Amino acid sequence: MILETRAAPPFFKNGYLVGCERTREAIVIDPGDEAGDLVAAVRAHDLRVKYILLTHAHVDHITGVGAVKEAFHIPVYLHRDDLPLYERAVQQAQMFGFEVDRPPPVDAFYDMQPMRFGDHEVRVHHTPGHCPGGVCLQIANHLFVGDTLFAGSIGRTDLPGGNYEVLMRSITGVLFPLGDDCIVHSGHGPDTSIGRERKTNPFVLEYFAVKGTKTGSHEGHKGH
Repeated sequence: MILETRAAPPFFKNGYLVGCERTREAIVIDPGDEAGDLVAAVRAHDLRVKYILLTHAHVDHITGVGAVKEAFHIPVYLHRDDLPLYERAVQQAQMFGFEVDRPPPVDAFYDMQPMRFGDHEVRVHHTPGHCPGGVCLQIANHLFVGDTLFAGSIGRTDLPGGNYEVLMRSITGVLFPLGDDCIVHSGHGPDTSIGRERKTNPFVLEYFAVKGTKTGSHEGHKGH
């Protein structure tokens, strides 16, 4: 499997290119301000991009959708529950003090059935909590989790649509059962693994300690 990661200021959000070595088909996940670098990587590997797949619709994860769609003329997929966020991309950016172009319309919503590119299958898992329409995109033992889980942290839940209890249920009830050996590719920061986060993530350990009781305000990984 071909896997390329790119990030760019101001958010240094990870965008991903995943390709099939045999067929040269590929997908782009969460193109943001690094979209130009992802397009260059596609061309360097001589790949044919089939889909743009979004883990969620916070503005830093969608600013490059237009550029990638224009380059390859491919459909954009999103979970239906995040459409209101996607349609308010301009307003989201204004909250952070900058301007963005309105992204192109979403072409299709995930029906939660497996999607294929080349020899690979993408399984879509709904993981709300950071936002209503967050998903994990699973390709074999690789999990592209957006801003649900980070190395040593969790997604913030103080933005509109965020919910700490829902987020922790997504992490512990959806992601963790996928297996300790799964590699976690987060929306920000380095890769990690399910096993490492189960054993060492302080937010997870606290959640397990209180077994779902009220724990007060949790914002997780600041700024994402």
